[in-house]
Amino acid sequence: MGEKKKESVLAGFKAFLMRGNVVDLAVAVVIGAAFTNIVNSIVKGIISPLVGAIGTKSLDVYTSCLKGFCGVDAKGDPIGVNILWGSVLNAALTFLITAAVVYFLMVLPMAKYLARQEARRKAKEGVKETMEITELEVLKEIRDALVAQRGSNGGNGQAPGARDAF
Repeated sequence: MGEKKKESVLAGFKAFLMRGNVVDLAVAVVIGAAFTNIVNSIVKGIISPLVGAIGTKSLDVYTSCLKGFCGVDAKGDPIGVNILWGSVLNAALTFLITAAVVYFLMVLPMAKYLARQEARRKAKEGVKETMEITELEVLKEIRDALVAQRGSNGGNGQAPGARDAF
């Protein structure tokens, strides 16, 4: 009994892993991790220097002092309350660039591809329905012809040329 239960647990685990959404999520995590490096490089190599042309080269240096004088004392400890809004801006730009690249390079082309596939599938189904309707119409015509033929035999319900067996 222990082996059967072990086999069913392994079969269940295999079924769980082979579900489409689990595999898709695993692939998405791996691709997302690799894609993060590309987006970070774009932000650091292109966006930050463009912003730096207006102000400084790094967005991280944009800060505001909330209370008193902000700086570093002789020991190297921070003085005052410093808000690092440049880091937040950098993270927001990274997010927007990531979202735009994912949408325009992955989601939009995939949506167009799936829409074309769906249109092809519907076109094939439409042809199949037309063929089924045509076959149904032919069968109805045959039925109507047989009914009309029975009616012309005097309504005895027998096929032409049939005799009573009694």
